[in-house]
Amino acid sequence: MVLDALAKASNITFTDSRYGFVAQLKHKGRTFVLLKPSTYMNLSGKAVNYWLQKESIALENLLVVVDDIALPLGTIRLRPRGSDGGHNGLKNINEVLGTQEYARLRFGIGNGFSRGRQVDFVLGEWTDDELKALPERIALAGEAVLAFGTVGVERAMNLYNNR
Repeated sequence: MVLDALAKASNITFTDSRYGFVAQLKHKGRTFVLLKPSTYMNLSGKAVNYWLQKESIALENLLVVVDDIALPLGTIRLRPRGSDGGHNGLKNINEVLGTQEYARLRFGIGNGFSRGRQVDFVLGEWTDDELKALPERIALAGEAVLAFGTVGVERAMNLYNNR
């Protein structure tokens, strides 16, 4: 949703390509390659690695945007590196890339699910209250993505974490 909002705001569209849907966004003299993997989430590393190689993107320029049930809805946390935190997509990216040394933007989706119902929650529909809150938070996450690419991870963290 964060990448879709960035694309919409920039009047660009995703094209169906190898291992995912890809768009190029130009912002402040930088080119952002936006990738929405079409692989299963727990195989995202294949898509990420392929596009890093294809576009000759250095690892320090990689930012992975993921949902996070450990954060309240709409909370964003930008980090320069870290563990997978139990996220299967990050776990696969770590395995394929052989490192955890890449930035990630975690977007909180809350944890309003019953014991054993995590999959249903993550793949379920948003409530009306959540749908009202999401656009502003998604836009903020999009701003954080652009800041990462223009002012770097440390400055972007200072600007967007805790907002």
